[in-house]
Amino acid sequence: MSTEYPRRGRNWFTAMGLLFIIMALIVLIQNIIIWSPEFVYDFLVGPDITNEKISLAMIVFGCFMIGMGFRKSNVKKR
Repeated sequence: MSTEYPRRGRNWFTAMGLLFIIMALIVLIQNIIIWSPEFVYDFLVGPDITNEKISLAMIVFGCFMIGMGFRKSNVKKR
């Protein structure tokens, strides 16, 4: 592999962030299919802690992890 290409964004943080986002999207899509978009929206804006709010928090955390992955360098300087 070329030394000019630093493989930016290919590290543990990016992988975990992508995993969090994919898992949250699977849960949200499953709930939309089983229930309906109106019920999912009601669960999302209701006062109780529900699965939809946890999924939304997982998406935000996944985006944060991807941002950390792109900020962190993979190549160690000697």
